[in-house]
Amino acid sequence: MAGLTTGGPNVDVSLLYELNGLAGRAPDWFDRGVALLGAYGIPLALVLLLLWCWRGARRQDETTAAESFAALVWAPLAAATALLVNMPLREFVARPRPFLQHDGLDVLTGASGQASGFSFVSDHATFTMALGVGAFLAHRRLGLLGIGLALAEGLCRVYLGVHYPTDVVGGFALGTAVVLLLAPLAMALLGPLVRAVARSPHAGWLVRARERVLARPVELAQRPAESDLAA
Repeated sequence: MAGLTTGGPNVDVSLLYELNGLAGRAPDWFDRGVALLGAYGIPLALVLLLLWCWRGARRQDETTAAESFAALVWAPLAAATALLVNMPLREFVARPRPFLQHDGLDVLTGASGQASGFSFVSDHATFTMALGVGAFLAHRRLGLLGIGLALAEGLCRVYLGVHYPTDVVGGFALGTAVVLLLAPLAMALLGPLVRAVARSPHAGWLVRARERVLARPVELAQRPAESDLAA
């Protein structure tokens, strides 16, 4: 199904030429930097962002820490789920890569090797936006940063000449939809598991900072017994 526009004067193609045209005017070192950033830099930054969210979540109270940890576990699971959903979608739509349909695009090093794959929707946009929105569920401020990184990833894909803007927008929509629509079910399944881990004397540090895990038994021991209060 190649129903999506692959030629002719339209906003999608115009934006493609505008963004990719910047590559033709930029120095080679900048183009290589964008290619590396899109392939490795932004995905790695999102993984580090999730770890930073996890570090902060462990210092919250027990209930909030468990909810945040469950959301952080769901983020990569949702990203993987979104990529699985995208596999049959790409085959169904079967939209060729833009550099196979349009002349004059400046396809950066290594991008032409992706000619065997279809264009809609972008795996990179889907994956990064799912991670960004997943981080937002756990930590609003850092999650906004993650969403911003995902938007930058989408721009990189169009700049490289391997995706139309609508491929990227479709990836953003798919990643966001999978995270949010399946979040209630995911939280219902992950919640009890995370709370069990939090209560574990050996694995509790994964959910709560070690000093908080150790502090809880001390606080309970120091709390006056009800019989003492009654007396």
